[in-house]
Amino acid sequence: MSKRKRSGPAGNRPQGNQRNMERGENEPRHRHRPHGGGRPGKTGGDENFLYGFHAVIAALKNPARKSQRLVLTRNAEAELAAQGLAPGRGLALQPELASAEEISALLPPGAVHQGIALKTTPLPDLTLDEACEGTSLAVVLDQVTDPHNFGAILRSAAVFGAGALITTDRHSPPLGGVLAKAASGGLELVKIAKVTNLVRALDELKDLNFEVIGLDGEGDVSLPAFGTAPKVALVLGAEGAGLRRLTREHCDILARLPAAGEMRSLNVSNAAAVALYEIARRRG
Repeated sequence: MSKRKRSGPAGNRPQGNQRNMERGENEPRHRHRPHGGGRPGKTGGDENFLYGFHAVIAALKNPARKSQRLVLTRNAEAELAAQGLAPGRGLALQPELASAEEISALLPPGAVHQGIALKTTPLPDLTLDEACEGTSLAVVLDQVTDPHNFGAILRSAAVFGAGALITTDRHSPPLGGVLAKAASGGLELVKIAKVTNLVRALDELKDLNFEVIGLDGEGDVSLPAFGTAPKVALVLGAEGAGLRRLTREHCDILARLPAAGEMRSLNVSNAAAVALYEIARRRG
């Protein structure tokens, strides 16, 4: 594992939020009214419900999940069957047919569910060692709290081959429906460990032979300008605040993304996608 001198203090850092909302469908007819939900217009919603096709299908295929209840419209039922998931054919539980409005009543306000929602058990708690087993690329989030950004980072991690994501136990969003929708299935593909002390987690990653690279707008080294070690942990800071001081001090190196225009920073989820692509590109 290469050890490089840490760069100077941080400056511009990824900011802002990113939302990727898709229009759902309207299906008024149903055979079975879903039980246990609220009326249309009810606030709140059950965080154990995942929604949207990518999130639900990935959860149904994840052996670490135990599916408890599947509620969908007729159109969604047909789409699910077209993808090989029907009762007795890849689907272990009997779905409940409902209207789009009835599904919305089960979920937080504004949830774009595409006519499908799944109540399932939470993902198992993993240690850092368990999450990192078998992977050479990990993502570390230093108090990224926005579920849309967190989910988008998970999606990029899954696309570019990161097998683990390490985050703080506090100051991180719940791994529920909003985040799962933004992750578009990535929540089921990337192993997640929540830690109480991020600095200690960075030291543990070094003990596992990961080179710890902090992404910082004023890092002395451009990310494409140096060769990375065989195992890399990419550390990203919170929206607006960036990496905390102790986090920066425990990185092997602080790197920046090259910027050619007048704007010098990216949203944290966009910065993660660019950095993960660069690392994956060099690995062929």
